[in-house]
Amino acid sequence: MTDTISEAPAVPAEAVRPSGLNHLVLNVRDLEESHRFWTEMLGFKQVGELHATAERPNPPKMRFYSADHDGQDHHHDVALVENKELPEPPAEWRMFGAPMAINHIAITLPSREAWQQQLAFLQSKGVKFGRRVDHGMTHSLYINDPNGYGVELLYDLPREVWEGDIDAALNWVRPLPSEGPEALADETEDIPVFGAAGDD
Repeated sequence: MTDTISEAPAVPAEAVRPSGLNHLVLNVRDLEESHRFWTEMLGFKQVGELHATAERPNPPKMRFYSADHDGQDHHHDVALVENKELPEPPAEWRMFGAPMAINHIAITLPSREAWQQQLAFLQSKGVKFGRRVDHGMTHSLYINDPNGYGVELLYDLPREVWEGDIDAALNWVRPLPSEGPEALADETEDIPVFGAAGDD
């Protein structure tokens, strides 16, 4: 890239709406333990880590991870920083009322089939399913990482299902079993369409 001198931008009347979240950085108690969770359980790929330099001879323990972006890596979607001063995680993860600054982190699987395969994989590894629900815009599984952070694994329902009334879709929920083969079942026949004529 070359440096260019340009005129100062016009000041907008309101904040510029972003196009999305770029990455998430998490403090973790044990970098190796969290590395295994994010790579072996969630399938992220490590793409980098902080190294010592002349300017930074003792860098923090920090690693960077990418999801699959159509077969390519991103510079990072998630980064982990070791902080041994973090408190112990709660004995049991819960969606609301836990003493955690982060409620949960949502991760999109590329398709319904990939999501179902990931759920089966996690169940085969003995990962505890904290919450299994259908939302009005996603079908979701909630688990927790070694630090107590909630992690939602989801696939998005088609846009036409929820775009007519996003608020109604966000408020709709169908709880499902979190154990056994029933936790892997996924009903797609009776999905409501929000904002459709006659929808309540």
